[in-house]
This record gives sequence, structure tokens and C-alpha cells, in this order.
Amino acid sequence: MNPFKQHTGIAVPLDRVNVDTDSIIPKQFLRKIDRAGFGKHLFHEWRYLDYEGTKENQKFVLNQERFRKATVLLARDNFGCGSSREHAPWAIADYGFKVIIAPSFADIFYNNCFKNEILPVVLTSKEVDELFNEVLAKSGAQISADLEGQKVKGPTGKEYSFKIDDFGKECLLKGLDTIGWTEQFLNKIKSYEETDKTRRPWLYSVK
Repeated sequence: MNPFKQHTGIAVPLDRVNVDTDSIIPKQFLRKIDRAGFGKHLFHEWRYLDYEGTKENQKFVLNQERFRKATVLLARDNFGCGSSREHAPWAIADYGFKVIIAPSFADIFYNNCFKNEILPVVLTSKEVDELFNEVLAKSGAQISADLEGQKVKGPTGKEYSFKIDDFGKECLLKGLDTIGWTEQFLNKIKSYEETDKTRRPWLYSVK
């Protein structure tokens, strides 16, 4: 993972509540185990008019020209609900989104974002409404997110403060997933194992 400190990008407003993980990445695309390549299937059933994904739905917001290069996703309540598939944040990250802003997230999805270089920002419904209106008012409107300062700046320059899980914040700042976090303590783990072998040798004997 790459460290995340700040990001500024075009924002796209996804005006739907209770967006579940099957809508984010439909089940027929879960057969791959590599994280790459899921972005083309993001919101597949909304983005395309056919199963193969060759005919775009021009009414869907991500297919509108002004939002095609968006890297900040504005969402509504309970984003990422449904099954716990980690493929959902994989698809969002692979598409190119770095930040998701919503009034609330499903817990498992929220925590999975930190493992996939995505900053999930929780703002009030009123604040999200303001950002929706600002983004829709101007083509190419950008939103900035400052993880260290825990602030979001809207297209008009107005700033919004947000709270964030301390552990998740540190992992993003350092560019660490849960495995990377554990690897920071390899020396201590090895030291413990060597000491434990002396204290409880019968656990390590090979029959």
C-alpha cells in the first residue's frame, strides 16, 4: 500500500441510499482472486445496459463526461451494506477512487477501506447535501481531503472536520494493511518465539 496523507480530485455524486456490496461489484465477477481488474465491473448493473458491459447507460452518473475522471465519491447513508465481500473496496480502488464521503457506512465495508488505500469520511447528512449541491453546480468541481488534519474542503473552499478511527488513520498514513502492520513487529515476534522455545520446548518438538 501507498501512504495516504492528502488527496484532491473531481467528485462524483452517487445519489442513492443503502448501496450494497452486490451493487458495487455483482456476484458474477467475484471468481478472480487478484485485486486488479475489478474496476471495470464497478456498479456494473447501473453502468451498463447489457450483461457484457459493452453498452453504457448514459443516465448513470459515472458515465457522464464531467464525472469520468472522478476520484472522490460522494454517497448517501449506509454505503457498503450487505455482504462482507472485500471485492467491493477492491473495485472502488481499482476504478480510481481515493476518497468516499457519506453520512454513514456499513461497519465491515468501512474497515475494509483502510486496507485498500481508500479514505472513508463520515460527515453529517446536511454537510453531504451541501457538497452534493456544490459538485452539481459546477462541472469539474473538486473536493480535497486532508487525513492528517482530518478536514475536507469543498469546491467553494468551505471546510468540514471529520472524525476517524485512530488505528485506521495510522495505517493509511503509513501505507499499511493488517499484514503490513503486523510485520512491523517481526523482531519482537521472533524474540518471543525463541524465548518460548526455551520455556516450553515440548510445544516445538517434532515427533
